Amino acid sequence: MQVRFSDTRPSGPHVLALPLAAGAPLDPRLPAIAADAARAARFEGEKGGVLELYLPEEGGARRTLIAGVGGNPDARAWEALGSALSSRLLTSGEEVLAVDLSGASADAAAGAHIALGAVLRGWRHDVYRTKLPEKSRPSLKEIVIVGAPAGAEQAWAPLDALAQGIGFTRELVSEPANILYPESFVERCLPMRELGVEISVLDEEAMRAAGMGALLGVAQGSARPARLLVLRWNGTDDSGDPPLAFVGKGVTFDTGGISLKPPAGMEDMKWDMGGAGAVAGAIRALAARRAKVHVVGVCGLVENMPDGKAQRPGDIVTTMSGQTVEVINTDAEGRLVLCDALTWVQRSYRPRTIIDLATLTGAMIVSLGHEHGGLFSNSDVLADQLLAAGKASGDALWRFPLSDAYDKLIESPIADMKNVGPRDAGSISAAQFLLRYIEGEVQWAHLDIAGMVWAAKPGTLWDKGATGFGVRLLDRFVADNFER
Repeated sequence: MQVRFSDTRPSGPHVLALPLAAGAPLDPRLPAIAADAARAARFEGEKGGVLELYLPEEGGARRTLIAGVGGNPDARAWEALGSALSSRLLTSGEEVLAVDLSGASADAAAGAHIALGAVLRGWRHDVYRTKLPEKSRPSLKEIVIVGAPAGAEQAWAPLDALAQGIGFTRELVSEPANILYPESFVERCLPMRELGVEISVLDEEAMRAAGMGALLGVAQGSARPARLLVLRWNGTDDSGDPPLAFVGKGVTFDTGGISLKPPAGMEDMKWDMGGAGAVAGAIRALAARRAKVHVVGVCGLVENMPDGKAQRPGDIVTTMSGQTVEVINTDAEGRLVLCDALTWVQRSYRPRTIIDLATLTGAMIVSLGHEHGGLFSNSDVLADQLLAAGKASGDALWRFPLSDAYDKLIESPIADMKNVGPRDAGSISAAQFLLRYIEGEVQWAHLDIAGMVWAAKPGTLWDKGATGFGVRLLDRFVADNFER
């Protein structure tokens, strides 16, 4: 979907949308019948509401939408307006939507956020739907923001980059595991070099030489070889300061391994790489908007399969850090991938701050449902920064505790630790496991986003399916705390 800014309405066929704040009068350019229709429909400009009319214009009729933005609209309200319009018109047969702000009380950012809401809500992944009826195919091709205050187009540029990053994450998360696996995940990311992202890849031989026994232990049951993907964006003056680090769990399909998952719903495990997808999308967004930050993204990419060569419950693996792990449950594999990726990025780049993202535990969904991602951190400052970024971006987080009492839950009688504790506090003990791999004074946060990367029903900014959760969060976190 293309976005364009203009001083005048398009000359060709188009749908017209007019924003209306709660309690405000209708645009005086509308005929009296519009006010009668609004009263009959009890439409009062409420946020996300849409009143659809066909009004006489130039000897014909113009499809016209009056879109509510609520009272005292902020960025989220303007996005909800764009989302409502996009949702209504996406498969309507209409190709062009003109949103006329010339009669509305809107600042320069309003038009940009309308466009963002429309683009994100209009994102679809129909690649494999070869028999989709014509009436169900997306028709809306262009959003024209008319009469926006000066600076709206400039405000759209970074949001356009953000939308591209979110769309890229959604694409990765949506692809089936026979299409997206460690090697092809890497291939999907290679075009980011055109944006200035430095890309390097460790194959299994290199990871074995580095001592990544935990990550490779997860991968050994799959015919698909593991990869460690490194995406580095340096938008600073290259002062030599260590980068901010993002680390993502990239299990491109998770059967549970020998600790096999129940068959019902296992197809959803194609999105168990949502953490790595968010890291890749965030790096793309930062590079596309030329963010003044030095950041490195590391994606541990594996497939967890129950082959005859797969690791077994009771196996002991040696991690890159030298610590040993008793594998109690092969379905607690994400932490085994992350621990080696965390060690590698610390020893390779010496970051002062690390954020890892992972669809790590089903227990997180039990705790928070699909409303918040879980946040764990060894730093109150970092935790507060992430909570603030989550609130501002809409990618909401909720903080959980860490303590020695929880750490004891993963003690093993024959190794340095075991990879899973009891059923109680399952998300917390998983975070405690990762904390054991954070070295020195590094500030670290773990985001368990198991309930957030995939939606069973449409939301304000997404349809059913991949949400792109995490990209907007990381982009806002960087903008608020790291850009120079």
